[in-house]
Amino acid sequence: MKLAKLDFFLRYPDRLEQLLHNRKVDVDLSENPWLTGAIEQRMIRYRYGPWDPAYYGLLGALIGKGLIETTMEKGNAAYRTTEAGRQVASALSDTDSWRPVRDRVRVLKRHLNLTGTKLRDLIYENFPDIVEADLGTQL
Repeated sequence: MKLAKLDFFLRYPDRLEQLLHNRKVDVDLSENPWLTGAIEQRMIRYRYGPWDPAYYGLLGALIGKGLIETTMEKGNAAYRTTEAGRQVASALSDTDSWRPVRDRVRVLKRHLNLTGTKLRDLIYENFPDIVEADLGTQL
């Protein structure tokens, strides 16, 4: 759940900006057309907030390539990067095309490194339009 909620704030920077403003966090999100333009693939309203069904295939592919592995944390399935995954992520984060994503992820880690449940609750508290949307609605 945490991955999906953080992905929501990465894909929808206007929502991230609004949440940080509501939490009285003053941070420069640096305008970047790649991150503030059209959303390539919209998330849907699912039982626990924003979700993308593509996660299943994407996570499976990353596991198959040895870039992430599954773990259990407090009885829940979790994912973590392997050494190979960390090397790929590090190399990508240094490229010009991925640097804006890296910078935005650092903001997420600094200000929203919370549990998936807490992130879900923040979404529900700050964005009533998502709570009121029908299941399966594109966000």
